[in-house]
Amino acid sequence: MSDVPEALLPNRPKQEKLERAFAGGKQSTCGQEPTDSHAISQVKPEEGPRGLVHKAGESEGISDIGWGKSDIIEERIIPGISNEDLFLLIRRFNKQIYNVKAVPDAPLQRLDLNRAGDDHFSPDKLRATLERFYTTIIIGLTGFVKHIARLRSWKEPVRTSAFCSAYFTAWLLDLLAPMIFGTLIILVVYPPSRKMLFPPAPLALVDTATGGVKRPKAGVLGSHASMTGAPENFKGEAAEQEARNLISSVATVAVGSAAGKHDQGTPESAPMESQVPDAMDITSKTTDAQAAAGGEVPADTHDKTREPMRETVLQRADQGMRVMSDIVDTYERFGNALSPTPPFSRMTPRLRLAGVLASGFLVSFVTPSYWFMKMSTFFTGFVFFGDPILQRGIQYLNREYPHWMRLLELQNSLLKGIPTNAQLTLTLLRIGEANAAPLPPPPSGSLDKPPSQPASLDHEQLSLGATKEEIEHAAAPTPNPHSPEEATTTTTTTPEEHPQNGKKSISSRLLTFLRGTTAAAIESKLAISRARAQAGSTAAKNQVGILKKKGLEVRPSGPVEFDARFEGHHGTVVLDSSHDPALLYFTTDSTVQSGDYSIQKRKEGTVRFAIPVAEIREMRKVGGMGWKGKLVAGWAKGGKEVVDGIVVSRKGERGESCDSYQLTAMSKRDELFNRLVAIDGQVWRSF
Repeated sequence: MSDVPEALLPNRPKQEKLERAFAGGKQSTCGQEPTDSHAISQVKPEEGPRGLVHKAGESEGISDIGWGKSDIIEERIIPGISNEDLFLLIRRFNKQIYNVKAVPDAPLQRLDLNRAGDDHFSPDKLRATLERFYTTIIIGLTGFVKHIARLRSWKEPVRTSAFCSAYFTAWLLDLLAPMIFGTLIILVVYPPSRKMLFPPAPLALVDTATGGVKRPKAGVLGSHASMTGAPENFKGEAAEQEARNLISSVATVAVGSAAGKHDQGTPESAPMESQVPDAMDITSKTTDAQAAAGGEVPADTHDKTREPMRETVLQRADQGMRVMSDIVDTYERFGNALSPTPPFSRMTPRLRLAGVLASGFLVSFVTPSYWFMKMSTFFTGFVFFGDPILQRGIQYLNREYPHWMRLLELQNSLLKGIPTNAQLTLTLLRIGEANAAPLPPPPSGSLDKPPSQPASLDHEQLSLGATKEEIEHAAAPTPNPHSPEEATTTTTTTPEEHPQNGKKSISSRLLTFLRGTTAAAIESKLAISRARAQAGSTAAKNQVGILKKKGLEVRPSGPVEFDARFEGHHGTVVLDSSHDPALLYFTTDSTVQSGDYSIQKRKEGTVRFAIPVAEIREMRKVGGMGWKGKLVAGWAKGGKEVVDGIVVSRKGERGESCDSYQLTAMSKRDELFNRLVAIDGQVWRSF
């Protein structure tokens, strides 16, 4: 063990733990946690049901409560939240968070993992933001629109009559605004009223145009919270697939528009039309190729508008991505305020919202509609014409109260202390770490085709103005003539009936040849990288082992040891919690899998690096290949997948980040990231 620094080996005294307040420690000398998330994760439930994590916290050492078998865990892992919802949060957390940095001060909101203000644009980040916007905002607004359609359709006459009577009665008495505020107060304070006034129904089963029952677009009602009703293996998976396919379809149309597909029509006898690859599959230089084909000068020769317009689009896309993320964050905070998830407070957020609505109720109750209109039009005119006065007022506030604008933000005022879904997930991960029972990763099995069976329906609670038989008929799978059951009744088609079969065969053989040559080129590239790695190339070392067979089970896979590579060497990453603070180290010693994870037990010369978790200042997920390389590998190497990695940076002598360690070929990269982000007391910021 001569290669391991002595400072990392002995257990540090507990007094030193108390000195690491906002610099990575778990608690300060005054006993206060750096954020509410840290404090909540340390609370032990004294009464009521306890989950697996709390029961495991009573034993010594790290407890494995279901790693690798998440799909068969029956008992709730954390009380107050179902395992399905927990795994849904973790799965989306893995897609949303991939670069975090530790900051010295606790945020004003008292919850960490806020997005940085200098977050930069990238296409991958934009896609993740758009998918998150769809699964959160679009799905939620669709449910609202379909509730309105159900009310307007009069297919549920009792409920619609009650709403209609209440509305026009309040209109006659000039109490419309107080009635709206009063209804909102009831919905906020008394959650059961939400199902009474707005009984839920599967989104795909409701027709937006008529408010009645319709057959889902997927042909079967396999999920409740998706637009198409497609079957899913895990909760929320269908909506995530919809979001991914929506973004891909929009991108396909955009590429086709840039390429000028079907420009001015295509004659039937056009030569080379069926042999030339589709331009929608080739994104590089498609616009210039279209301009050159039309006799114009390509834009890349002397057009001075290309770069300015490109920079403008990227800048606006960056701003739009941030605005979209802010909208989704606010939406999630309101959702978590109306329906808090333990261990966050259930009543405090609702009472705060109810207090604001009560103020609006009182004001609307004593203010005549005439004065309301007069004040509204006055403030509209003042904002429009009073810019000089407003600018002087803003300058005064900036001078006297520099942070006044931050105090007005919802997350720092009305929604202070209410988490986004990512902050909620981080708190749940910290609960697992505080009880020495890391939360198991979501079950992996999404590659399996979900069964085409209708989801269970509670007909007694489902009021859609339709009979039980009509609902079951709409939810039942649509007969598929291509299914194995009906294959015997389907007539086979001979090659003579399709004159294009010959051309398709040529194209198919051409694509097969290109795929084979591309796969051979990839293998040659990786072989060269292995040779360069043996010669000492750092870049080549990080490319060793980044391709592996799909479905290949990798061991070890957590929660303490993780299969990985460092500088091309195959070994194990170990998160040793027996030290204080916990220790992260990489070793090529195979005896680590015997169960003794102490770094002192490792053979001399096998430990490549070791750092205390408290000294980690940045973690960044990285891909095994660039995005273009991943696309090519995914197309050519269908039986293999690209394995990603993670970069961990520790603090230097002056507090800045230094000494970065890049771990590659990690199949359980997200699982290690989640443990590292939750195990200690750093205050994180997302980038």
